Amino acid sequence: MTSRDLRLLRTLRRLSLAEGVSTLVLFGVAMPLKYAWGLPQAVTVVGGLHGALFVGLCLLAVWAAPRVPLPAGLWWRLCAAAVVPFGPFLMDGRLRELEG
Repeated sequence: MTSRDLRLLRTLRRLSLAEGVSTLVLFGVAMPLKYAWGLPQAVTVVGGLHGALFVGLCLLAVWAAPRVPLPAGLWWRLCAAAVVPFGPFLMDGRLRELEG
């Protein structure tokens, strides 16, 4: 059995979930505020945070892949899932399996 860096894996899971929440906040809160109430600052703030979380998630996934280790190709699937709303939540189940 391969020894896993569980601390790094948990950090990756948390960042993935934070990115997923930021996507939902961007689409469900900030964009309606912009288009329904004329508050473009909401998208500027939340969009910037979401972008930083997305880039951070992809960088951490690539960096963590050999260190955790992640199964082949899981890091890029994690990045691809982050493009789709609810994708990070679906991938969380796969990451949680690695902890157990």
